[in-house]
Amino acid sequence: MAIQAEDEEILSKFRDEKTRNEAFNMLLKKYQQKIYWHVRRMVIDHDDADDVTQDVFIKIWKNLPGFRNDAQLYTWMYRIATNECITFLNKKKQKNNVPLDDVDYELSDTLASSDQFSGDKIQMKLQQAILTLPDKQRLVFNMKYFDDMKYEEMSDVLGTSVGALKASYHLAVKKIESFILSND
Repeated sequence: MAIQAEDEEILSKFRDEKTRNEAFNMLLKKYQQKIYWHVRRMVIDHDDADDVTQDVFIKIWKNLPGFRNDAQLYTWMYRIATNECITFLNKKKQKNNVPLDDVDYELSDTLASSDQFSGDKIQMKLQQAILTLPDKQRLVFNMKYFDDMKYEEMSDVLGTSVGALKASYHLAVKKIESFILSND
């Protein structure tokens, strides 16, 4: 498997002090865009996504020496990214002292005014529907729909059973369908 072999090379180079920076650059080149879009779909705003992504890679840099290979490298990184997104959204809620629904409304406004999301009406409606989902369902939907992750990989990232993830995804799809059909 080429992906696993390449990850092993990155990890091997990272363990050697002389090639650590090269290894991290390889890791950034391979995963930065995937992580950015995972984060972006959760926090919506480009600047916020950049900040959270930077925090993710700082955590990866600090914690990579302790990586034990008991998970795939990218699922470990997605777990860090997911946790950073949740932390960011919770801080945003607390800072603004508003309920999560209001944060979702604010994210929806950001989405509507963003030139970074240049989708047609259907794409915009899908993104707005996704924002109505609870955080966990939104994560599961994004990972399955946009990142095409397998349920087993999501289970590693989120620490949730495959059955619960399938149920979350199914519920998310139903809520999105309902939102789109009721807002025509």
